[in-house]
Amino acid sequence: MTTTVGDFLVDRLHAWGVRRIFGYPGDGINGILGALNRAEGKIEFIQTRHEEMAAFMASAHAKFTGELGVCLATSGPGAAHLLAGLYDARLDHMPVLAIAGQQARASLGGHYQQEVDLQSMFKDVAGAFIQQASVPSQVRHLVDRAIRTALGERKVAALVFPNDLQELKYEPPPRKHGTLHSGVGYRAPKTVPYPDDLQRAAEVLNAGKKVAILVGAGALQATDEVIALAEKLGAGVAKALLGKAALPDDLPYVTGSIGLLGTEPSYKLMTECDTLLMIGSGFPYSEFLPKEGAARGVQIDIKPDMLSIRYPMEVNLVGDSAETLRALLPLLEHKADRAWREGIEGWMTDWWKKLEKRALVSGTTGVNPQRTVWELSPRVPPNAIVTSDSGSCANWYARDLKVKRGMMCSLSGGLASMGAAVPYAISAKFAHPERPVIALVGDGAMQMNNMAELITVAKYWKQWSDPRWICMVLHNDDLNQVTWEQRVMNGDPKFEASQDIPSVPYHRFAELIGLRGLYVHQAERMGAAWDEALDSDRPVVIEVKADPNIPPLPPHITLQQAKAFATTLFEGDPDEGNIIVDTAKQVLGAVLPGHKDT
Repeated sequence: MTTTVGDFLVDRLHAWGVRRIFGYPGDGINGILGALNRAEGKIEFIQTRHEEMAAFMASAHAKFTGELGVCLATSGPGAAHLLAGLYDARLDHMPVLAIAGQQARASLGGHYQQEVDLQSMFKDVAGAFIQQASVPSQVRHLVDRAIRTALGERKVAALVFPNDLQELKYEPPPRKHGTLHSGVGYRAPKTVPYPDDLQRAAEVLNAGKKVAILVGAGALQATDEVIALAEKLGAGVAKALLGKAALPDDLPYVTGSIGLLGTEPSYKLMTECDTLLMIGSGFPYSEFLPKEGAARGVQIDIKPDMLSIRYPMEVNLVGDSAETLRALLPLLEHKADRAWREGIEGWMTDWWKKLEKRALVSGTTGVNPQRTVWELSPRVPPNAIVTSDSGSCANWYARDLKVKRGMMCSLSGGLASMGAAVPYAISAKFAHPERPVIALVGDGAMQMNNMAELITVAKYWKQWSDPRWICMVLHNDDLNQVTWEQRVMNGDPKFEASQDIPSVPYHRFAELIGLRGLYVHQAERMGAAWDEALDSDRPVVIEVKADPNIPPLPPHITLQQAKAFATTLFEGDPDEGNIIVDTAKQVLGAVLPGHKDT
C-alpha cells in the first residue's frame, strides 16, 4: 500500500512516543485524519468540541504526564482557534506540538477561501519552531526538529501541512546536496550547577536566620528534596499556584499559596524573612516577595531566562530542581535555632482556624463559596487530580484546598485564561483514567466554553476505568473576580452590564446529556454532595448556588484598597445591601486597629 505524507506523519509521531492527539476535523486535514484511521489505533484521536479546547488539553497532557502534548486543527479558523490554548502552554513552559492544515500549495497567495498566513500567525506562540511543509521529502526532518525543539526547550512548536501535500506519496529525502537526514529521540540531560556555585548558594542559605522558600511547577518532582532542605534550614515554604502539589499541606511549615490569591502566612513569610530561596517558579508579582535588599536570594531554575527576573538574586543556579537540591543538601548546615520555624507553624495553626471560620460563615444570597472547597478538602482522595479555572473559584482552590501527597493539581498559570479547567480535567482523565478528577469552575467559564466540553465527557467517559469525573460549578450569575476587582482595585461599583450573566441550570444540562447532576443551595448540603459525587458510577456536575458577595480577600489589604472599596459603597453598588452584610467588616476592618476577623 502506498504510504502518503499523512501516513508517514502518523508513523513518525508514533515513533516519537505520541499516543494521543486532541483535535477537531476539517477538510484542511482530511489527509491526516485518513492516515489516523488507517493506523488502527496506534494514536488515539480525541474529538473535542472546539479547537481551543484541544490546545488546552494538549497543554494539560504535558503538565500531567511530562510528555509532548499534541493538538490538530484544520486550516484557517480551525488553526486560529488553537491560539489561546497554545499560549497557555507557552507561558507555562509546556512542550506542545500544534499541527494545522492549509489550503493547497498552488492556491496560496490567491486570497483563497480559508487561506491564512499561518506561519505569521503562529510566529509568536510557536516561535521556537514553526514551518510549513512544501515537499514530501521535507516532512521527516520537520517533524523530528519540531518535536525535539518542543521537548528540549519546553516550548510550543507548530507544523503546517497543505491539504494536497498530505495525500501525496511519501518520499524519503534523497542523498544529495540540499537535503537533510534526521532521526528520532530525545532525553532531557542531567543539569546540575558547578560545585563552586553550589557552595556560594550554601553560604548564603547557611547564613540566613529566617529562610523562606518559594516553590513552583519546577519543584513538582522534587518533593522529598524540598522537604529535606526545609527541615535542615528550619524554613517555611510558600507555593506558587502551579506548584500547589509540590508539597502536601499537612506539613505545618507549608504556608500555602502566595500572591493575590495567597495566604496571610505566605505574605508574612516573605515580608519577614532574611533569605529567599526560589525553586522552579516564575511567580510574577514582585510586590509579594521581600522588599528589594531586605533579603539575600538564591534561585534554582532549569531555564536561564527565568533567573533573577522577579527578585535580584545573589546566586543563580541553572539546573533541574531535584538534582540541584540533592547536590546542595550536603553543603547545608542544620539550623539548631527553630524560633523562626516555630513562629511559622503558629501562623499556620491560626490561619487554618481563620479559614474554617470564614468558610462556615453563612451567605445571605446563597452558599458561601469558600465552604465548597473547604468541605472537599477532607474528602478528596489522595490520588485525585484537581483543576481550577481562573476567576473567584481560583481563590478558594488556592487557599482552602489542602493538597495531599500523591495528588496532582493545575490551572492556567501564566496566561490565567478562563475556560481551562474542564479541558484540563478531561485531558487529565485520559492520561490517568484510573484516578478521580475534579474541576472547579465558575459559571462565567462554563458559559464561555466549558459547557460544550461536558458533551466530550459524555462521549468518552465509559472507556475510563474509574468513572469519577466531577465538575463543580459556582453559580452566582456574576463574573465575580472582575466584579471584586472593580470594587476594591478601582473603587468602582459593580458594572451590571458587563458583570451580570444569564442563569443556567448546569446540573440539568448534565442530566440531559447522560451525566449526573446535583444541585446545592444550602451550605449544610455541601459535604454530602461531595460524598455522593465521589461515590457516583458516572461523571457528575455539582451546581452550587453561590453567594457572589463573599469577597476573595487578598492576604494583605492596603489602605488604598480599603478606601477604594469605601468609595464603591459611597457611589452606590447594585448589591450594596448584601455587600455590607457579607463583606464590609472583612474588607474595611482588616486595616482598622483592633479588628478581629469575621
